[in-house]
Amino acid sequence: MPLLLAFLTAAAVAAAVTPLTLRAAWRFGFTDKPHPRRTGPLKPRLGGVAIFLGFGAALAVAYPMLPGRTDAEVQRVIGLVLAGLLVLSVGIIDDRFDLPAWPQLAAQLGAAVLAMGSGILIEKITNPLGFNLNDSLIFFPEAVALGFTLFWLVGAMNTINFLDGIDGLAAGVVMVASLILAAHAWLLGQFTIALLPLALAGACLGFLPYNFQPARITMGTCGSMFLGFTIGALAIIGGAKAATLLLVLGLPVVDTGWTIVRRLASGQSPLRGDRTHLHHRLLALGFGERQIVLGMYGASLALGILALLLSTRLAKLYAIGFVVVGTVLLASALAYAARRRQGTSGKKL
Repeated sequence: MPLLLAFLTAAAVAAAVTPLTLRAAWRFGFTDKPHPRRTGPLKPRLGGVAIFLGFGAALAVAYPMLPGRTDAEVQRVIGLVLAGLLVLSVGIIDDRFDLPAWPQLAAQLGAAVLAMGSGILIEKITNPLGFNLNDSLIFFPEAVALGFTLFWLVGAMNTINFLDGIDGLAAGVVMVASLILAAHAWLLGQFTIALLPLALAGACLGFLPYNFQPARITMGTCGSMFLGFTIGALAIIGGAKAATLLLVLGLPVVDTGWTIVRRLASGQSPLRGDRTHLHHRLLALGFGERQIVLGMYGASLALGILALLLSTRLAKLYAIGFVVVGTVLLASALAYAARRRQGTSGKKL
């Protein structure tokens, strides 16, 4: 009952609050600024506030009802909310004043430190080559655990931020990822953990009717950073589920990494926005926004189900490798097709 209550509360609150944030965004100037990554007319931002309030309301209503909560779990949930509030607040400022990259990065680092201080830490990972209980885990020294967690959380925030390029894409993909994490936790009997991603999925669902193409409001930086941080942290809480999340978010994660490598190789800032992500390439080739978004939903869901069905750790490692290679090949093929299309257009002119 608390699990369903969390999902429904988050969805209802987010759906009720989103029209209010929409009006506030227009009134106080929280609208998209011209940017290479954005398409179509300028839209009001601040949708992330509704998502955060839906998520927070669900935790406030349903989490205290769960039996078996430990003090350590409660401490991690408090850290999750406080760190999420930090990136949300800095994101709100960016949505109004268009901050440079460094304050956003500082907020991401601060949120990661807050999370780690509350116990959200990748202290060990499952050894994919382990064949018995004695060699199934790899424990990290403290410095490595801190560095790995910092990299993971900051990477998750930037992945979702880069993914938020067309209407409904980021919120829907995070909703799918949250449902997969909830199913994973439920299958492991971690019911107090399963409630958290269910609340996040509900908040995304309540927001999506206003954000799906043609969107009336976008989530803004406040939403993309909050969603990125929260989904990254939820993969850690209750035992690292990094492999599961990497499979669900395989396409955007690899796309983000590949884009950063390309930018660095060409002497550009890795944080500078452009239109070279997979969804932008598909748009340039004539695919519609809804086609791209639904395709990404389907790919994330299929990979998430695959993660739940794979019975061995080694199989998940192979699947992640396949996703990495496949995404890089797809990105390269789309870039080649876009160059050929531009060249053909130029000749016709």
